[in-house]
Amino acid sequence: MLYTALHAVVPPVARAVWRPEITGLENIPASGGVIVASNHLSFADSLVIPIVAPRKVVFLAKSDYFTGSGIKGALSKAWFEGLGMLPVDRDDAQAALTSLDTALKVLGKGEAFGIYPEGTRSRDGRLYRGRTGVAHLALTAGVPVVPVGLQGTAELQPVGSRLPRLAKVRVAIGEPLDFTGRFDDVPAGRARRQATDEIMAAIAQLSGQELAGQYNDRPVEDES
Repeated sequence: MLYTALHAVVPPVARAVWRPEITGLENIPASGGVIVASNHLSFADSLVIPIVAPRKVVFLAKSDYFTGSGIKGALSKAWFEGLGMLPVDRDDAQAALTSLDTALKVLGKGEAFGIYPEGTRSRDGRLYRGRTGVAHLALTAGVPVVPVGLQGTAELQPVGSRLPRLAKVRVAIGEPLDFTGRFDDVPAGRARRQATDEIMAAIAQLSGQELAGQYNDRPVEDES
């Protein structure tokens, strides 16, 4: 209910103000479980994708955004729930497994789940190596992966900025990647790695980023 109300207002206003350049919207299936896998440049990425997507895309967000006190806490919780986000406690030792379980439940309900295979934001603009959780979800749930390349969101909301700014944002959405039956005879670990590399190659082509060739470790107190 809250999502429906917010989504009827926020996306049209945001698109009118920021005028993002969007290509490939038709590549997001209208229904059924699907993973939306994107590069990650800014906290604003989790706002931009739901704003431009033609259907609800569920992202995970820090549990802190849902547990604040007073009016500010209530407004924060309502805002993030209204955008379709789900809380995850990243300080929990089991956070990674909990996140995967939550994602599988979302996909099992035939919904769209948004994920950043890099794990955290790129601080230097390069595209980092993807972690295999995205492939685990795709292969376990048997759903396609839609790659997304974002440009300009680092300027939309730079690190340390509390509010978005005016910036030119481009959202390129690629054709779905279907891994059904492709890795039946491949060891699970190798299958996840190969599928993840294919997803990251598609994202790189859409985003135009330089490849870092390594994993991106999450900085202390990273908010994304």
